Amino acid sequence: MELSSTAFWIALIQIIWVNILLSGDNAVVIALAARALPQHQQRTAIVAGSAAAIIMRIVLTLVAAQLLLLPWLKVVGAILLVYIGVSLLMPEGEEEGGGAKQGTLWTAIRTIMVADLVMSLDNVVAVAAAAMGDTTLLVVGLAISIPLVIFGSSLLLKIIDRFPLIVWVGAALLGFVAGEMFVGDPALDAPLHRFDAMLGISHHTLSLASGVVGALLVLGLARVFLKNKQKVEG
Repeated sequence: MELSSTAFWIALIQIIWVNILLSGDNAVVIALAARALPQHQQRTAIVAGSAAAIIMRIVLTLVAAQLLLLPWLKVVGAILLVYIGVSLLMPEGEEEGGGAKQGTLWTAIRTIMVADLVMSLDNVVAVAAAAMGDTTLLVVGLAISIPLVIFGSSLLLKIIDRFPLIVWVGAALLGFVAGEMFVGDPALDAPLHRFDAMLGISHHTLSLASGVVGALLVLGLARVFLKNKQKVEG
């Protein structure tokens, strides 16, 4: 597709727009992971994590059709998201001197990359469709999206500083995504369709219900672990 063609620019705008729409939950993870860092490292984590995540998303998009057909991949991804959601709610612990221990830059970047990789499994299908098989268009579109994702994450981080309760909302969102992802795995298609028919509900309704269960699971596990930690320290 020629750079000067109208079709190229229309497709480019579509890729950027789709990526922005589908990156809301990714921005939440980036902000939650960076909040535990010292302030001078937060922007580094956001920029490096976002850039690495976009690069992985480009690679994922190129093999999206084949990747999403792999059985149990989404189930594993859902379990990883639940783990990440719970771990983001856990305190970082204490330093030997008694002060609060802050997270490391690499830990934050690693969390961002893993979470974005998992949550992008579905997103890349829409992006790949917009790119229409043009690799150049795909790379340019996702690269332009990087500063937009960084801006959204930075803004959300400031909001979290003012309203810490949003951390729990963000973790619940990860659980919701995990629940929806779990029932979307190809390996579970047949049994879940039978389950839908037995209950007389649509698969969409089951997906939403599974998302709610995932959100409650993350929040419930986090509360249990926090209570156990308090008992041990008490």
